[in-house]
Amino acid sequence: MTQTISQRRTMQLEIATIATSVPMGAQVYQEAVSSRAAEALSSVTDVPWAVSRVIARSLRSELEGTRRIPVGALSRIGPTSRRFAGRLLYSRDALVHRMDLTLPPAPNEVVTIHDTVAWTYPDEGIPNPAVVDEIRRARAVVCVSTNTAGDVFDLTGRSDLKVVSPGVDGRFFSPPPLTTIQRADLGLSQPYVLHAGGASARKNLEGLAEAWELVQSAFPDVSLAMSGPPHERRDALFADLPRVVRLGRVDDDVVPRLLASAEAVVVPSHYEGFGLPVIEAMAAGVPVIAARTSSLPEAAGDAAVLVETGAASIAEGIESVLRGGSAVSELREKGARRALSFTWDESVRALAQVWAEAAR
Repeated sequence: MTQTISQRRTMQLEIATIATSVPMGAQVYQEAVSSRAAEALSSVTDVPWAVSRVIARSLRSELEGTRRIPVGALSRIGPTSRRFAGRLLYSRDALVHRMDLTLPPAPNEVVTIHDTVAWTYPDEGIPNPAVVDEIRRARAVVCVSTNTAGDVFDLTGRSDLKVVSPGVDGRFFSPPPLTTIQRADLGLSQPYVLHAGGASARKNLEGLAEAWELVQSAFPDVSLAMSGPPHERRDALFADLPRVVRLGRVDDDVVPRLLASAEAVVVPSHYEGFGLPVIEAMAAGVPVIAARTSSLPEAAGDAAVLVETGAASIAEGIESVLRGGSAVSELREKGARRALSFTWDESVRALAQVWAEAAR
């Protein structure tokens, strides 16, 4: 006899993350997925699901969370101990979507991999050696770009990888520009080029600093604005350069306006797992200069100025946009159209298909 929906066993999905005081792109992804998971599952399957969060925090952390774990120890213990820790951390019958590889593995899990920088850039942290095998054992592995999927294949040999691109939050589409008061508070009295993000080695701030030295003399009425958590590398590279405004972390509700008011957004990174700032800038109607590396051409398509990572090429790209003209207007239009194809609803619906398949 066929079971009715009410008679079917409710499936459990636990979305597992680590609490952080400095949210970046991965945290945007986690929150966007978590808030849409239940609705997306109901749209792709008639099996009832219960969705919950596991937000792990260190033993002494004052951040909000649902579990306390020895975060430091998890990077050192062996594979058997990590599997045991996972059995303690997660609900026994749940399908777990693990969104941070520092967390221990679950017996039944999907993992998201944003990039493989921890294996290639020493300043990005040292992954536990057990993680590679954990990726091989997962029921499903989600990568945020085709480029990242290629890197994960090279690292693990696993080929059945699911590519699901992130989306863009609706607040980035055609936001109003900064008010005069907001610009004054931020120290942005002049037109500006914006770099938003971290300051790790892969961000290529050295190339951007050298490029700005070339650009600033030709455009004395333009500033370089830099948002992101304070970092000594950024301070050392840009402290003595003219018209550089280091904004620090900007409130989330101001970020779309900051983008919309920029003359251009520059993403000169050596490596990005996806490059969400590229798509967010396009949604805001701002031309983008992006490095022709890793996933950035995949994100940008034909709607950005693609450059090499050397200073001369970055400077040439910035100058081409600042000169304006019909080509730049066309970039704005192409970018706005391209951004429309990256929605969180579609992204999470694709993830719901992965969860449903993994649960079978």
